[in-house]
Amino acid sequence: MSLTSDLYQDIILDHNRRPRNFGELAEANRKAEGYNPLCGDKVTVFLKLEGDVIKDIRFKGAGCAISTASASIMTETLKGKTAREAEKLFERFRRLVTGSSSENDENEIELGSLAVFRGVRDYPVRVKCATLAWHTLKASLEGKDQQVTTE
Repeated sequence: MSLTSDLYQDIILDHNRRPRNFGELAEANRKAEGYNPLCGDKVTVFLKLEGDVIKDIRFKGAGCAISTASASIMTETLKGKTAREAEKLFERFRRLVTGSSSENDENEIELGSLAVFRGVRDYPVRVKCATLAWHTLKASLEGKDQQVTTE
């Protein structure tokens, strides 16, 4: 393994062991639930939107290290962003983990901590783990009151 992939693995494991923004958000005015039937990951995303700005975001659930770390880093990244900025980040993140674009170093720098998931593209079955929280976030932003699945 390279030094970079070791570092990325350490960051993912750290967010899995000590997820940031984990738990319910009493002041949430949006919420959505997500489920990955392939591996059993479950996540609930709670949002406190003020106008178009994500003032606070939290999640709860149970899942694999990739799923939990993705939700944790997502919540850190999105606080203070607008709904539109969150949707753009979701699309860029999805392209990164699916390998559907050739994200260059500059784009990965703009993704910040989310770039640690670049290696997921090498394990297609794990893409759904990495994107579950993001699909759930999108449903929450859209005010959808139905469970989101990765299927």
